[in-house]
Amino acid sequence: MPYGSRLAAMMTRRLGRECVYTPSARLALYLALRHWCRPGARVLMSPVNDDVILFVVLAAGLRPVHAPVSVGDGNIDPAAVPESTWRSVDAVLTTNLYGMPDRVVELRRRCEQLGIPLFEDAAHAIGTHVDGQPIGTFGKAAAFSLSKHVAASAGGFLAVEDARTRRELELLRDDLLVPRRLHDDLAATLRPLARSAVRTLHLVRPVWRTMQRLGVLERDDFRMALHAERLSGCAREAPSLAAYEPWVRVDLHGFRSRHGALVRGQLTLRMDRLDDDLARRTVGVSLLSGTAWASPALRDRTAHNGHLPLFRVPLLVHDRNTLIERLVSHGVVAGYVYDPPLDDYAGAEFVEPSPDPSAARWFASHVLPADPLLARRITNALTGEQATTAHPSTPAAAPAPIPDTTPPTALGQ
Repeated sequence: MPYGSRLAAMMTRRLGRECVYTPSARLALYLALRHWCRPGARVLMSPVNDDVILFVVLAAGLRPVHAPVSVGDGNIDPAAVPESTWRSVDAVLTTNLYGMPDRVVELRRRCEQLGIPLFEDAAHAIGTHVDGQPIGTFGKAAAFSLSKHVAASAGGFLAVEDARTRRELELLRDDLLVPRRLHDDLAATLRPLARSAVRTLHLVRPVWRTMQRLGVLERDDFRMALHAERLSGCAREAPSLAAYEPWVRVDLHGFRSRHGALVRGQLTLRMDRLDDDLARRTVGVSLLSGTAWASPALRDRTAHNGHLPLFRVPLLVHDRNTLIERLVSHGVVAGYVYDPPLDDYAGAEFVEPSPDPSAARWFASHVLPADPLLARRITNALTGEQATTAHPSTPAAAPAPIPDTTPPTALGQ
């Protein structure tokens, strides 16, 4: 029986597509990119994304091509992509940022016209639908993350169109897995329980401050250190997951460790509770979308009963970095801030910059991702801090500096 087949079967029933179980979404995405893209291929993607995803694309031997984005949600704006860019790319990678779905119908149509694959990064989007169809069923393949929606710290899926492709990708996955270690399995099992205990006992602030002082966090800023000279040398070895592993593994060192029965059993129990979790998230989204800080795109989608960001709700605020620091005092560690945009962060040596970066810079520097499960606490905290709404009518043209605030990772996720 294939590794992780029980979990894969659960996701297949939910999605209606063949699924491959993986230890992480980042490994799932790597499998897709290696399977469908030749080395040197150009991948259109949003610059408002996790830096780990950038390094996965580079590890697959591909060239990231950054697209203009919508200032309301940070996802690719297909209409703003120049025709010359469309003709030059070999694949498209969505983000579905915070669960706000990409314009997948239009992107799929474009990809079909060009004869190129559409890959869906659905790590933020389990449970998100467009026109009644689940995110993850529009493209050639879709990567999902269990660590986002079921409060786990491991597990992912790659959804594909047919059983033959699934079997091929299972073989590729097995070649990339590293042997499990009991220490890693125990850490993956106990970490979610520890996070839950910290929140229940109202210890978020002292624990987070202690982690900052001890220097145990892997990032000093919202972005990890680029180490450009070292990264340049890796290009000679690409495609190679091993060469880029120092970057790809950040915040999840076991991203390709073979999980034992202990981890898989816990994930099965958490998957059983996924619908209850999504229902609670929907309630939180409703509350947050009614606040003055909600992005106009969010309010529009909520008003029309669809396409809700069930993972994080994008609030647009002034002095975002200061507010993130202040929220810790209210027991909220806000993670998943992707600032500056990837083309400003990495530069033209490693990526093709967006032809119009202004919207990405504005959105990345003003968005405050709010956990819908903490909706009431966050709204109370922002009200107490007298947070003011940022309006995306005049995006700034100057690049946003890399923030000094230490980004939330462990407790906020």
